[in-house]
Amino acid sequence: MTTHESSTTILKKNKKVLVASLTGSAIEWFDYFLYGTAAALVFNKIFFPMVDPVIGLILSYLSFSLTFFIRPIGGVIFAHIGDRIGRKKTLVLTLSLMGGATVMIGLLPTYDMIGIWAPILLILMRIIQGMGIGGEWGGALLLAYEYAPEKRKGFFGSIPQAGVTIGMLMATFIVSLMTLFSEEDFLSWGWRIPFLLSSVLVLLGLWIRRDIDETPDFKKVKASGQVAKAPLRDTLTHHWREVLIAAGLKVVETAPFYIFSTFVVSYATSTLSYQKSQVLEAVTVGALIATVMIPLMGLLSDKIGRKRMYAISVTLLGLFIVPWFLLLNTGTTWGIMLATIVMFGVLWAPVTAVLGTLCSEIFSANVRYTGITLGYQIGAALAGGTAPLIATGLLAKYDGDWVPVAWYLLTTVAISLVAIFFATRVKRSPATHAQLNEL
Repeated sequence: MTTHESSTTILKKNKKVLVASLTGSAIEWFDYFLYGTAAALVFNKIFFPMVDPVIGLILSYLSFSLTFFIRPIGGVIFAHIGDRIGRKKTLVLTLSLMGGATVMIGLLPTYDMIGIWAPILLILMRIIQGMGIGGEWGGALLLAYEYAPEKRKGFFGSIPQAGVTIGMLMATFIVSLMTLFSEEDFLSWGWRIPFLLSSVLVLLGLWIRRDIDETPDFKKVKASGQVAKAPLRDTLTHHWREVLIAAGLKVVETAPFYIFSTFVVSYATSTLSYQKSQVLEAVTVGALIATVMIPLMGLLSDKIGRKRMYAISVTLLGLFIVPWFLLLNTGTTWGIMLATIVMFGVLWAPVTAVLGTLCSEIFSANVRYTGITLGYQIGAALAGGTAPLIATGLLAKYDGDWVPVAWYLLTTVAISLVAIFFATRVKRSPATHAQLNEL
């Protein structure tokens, strides 16, 4: 590939790789938001009707949160496979498990049909989903990153990251369509439609991945004889610092995301008396803008440097936390719209755009799948699903005062700024890097 090739030419050559990478990521997040909605509206009534409605809702939410415990296990298993036998085969496995389980949920009989086996099968499908999701992110990211030309690593690495907001938008759209059904039809069969429709994405992803060769970086690792025999052991023994750095980089990307897209709904409607439609519209517009911004910021990072972009974006995000709350507290439509667009659509987008590429660059190719997956899962576990709970708890403890929540967000900013500071001082294994470059 010559240095004179335009972005358009590079895109044409690698469009299947990028679409394959994006598809898996979009399915992952589509499933996440879709299942969360179904858990709140449907599953407590048709899979857990044998208990008190409140207990049924709790059990339904527990089935939703189950993947937070399963994903690290799936991540370790599939990252091991990915670093041992290759990225392509692993991605076929993860997408098949993840997508297949999602479709099966749409086909499950209810409690009224088969009794206690209904919730058991739902939980089993959720476990299978979690296993596949755990290994999908790292593989989808590396598929893009390891195929990328040297001067387009940032752009390619940003494509699977856009799957977060695309999945969110798809789920929001499909849920809005489901509101057109009567409650009886919705509970009877309407809720199944989006789960079954995900099969289209799964088949598309598998069809595209079928024609893609193994990534160039893994081919080089294999040709050099440096395939890790025990990737997890090697990573924890020789690259534990990089894992901690990757987890630290993830913190400011994941905690604010859940605050700006999830917590804001309950905070704005219950504490600030916004209409739910106002909040959801603002979040949707923010997600649309972020979807466009993510690849643009990935492309820009190839020009100004990923570490610089990350540090600047995180700093600006931190500086806008107090204005974000002040805009929300205006109680106006323009206030919440501006707050969400700037914070979610503009400032968060460049952070997530470069996260995957940053993490990939601090690991050698022979343990890269395992390294980035461990860092991602640790960061997500510590700062992801816990963020809305922490923010809600702080609001309750301090009688609706947003200042403690702002301090919590600033803490995530500080953690990630420390992580990027140390990331600038990380050097990959010289032997491995040099040997791979010679091939």
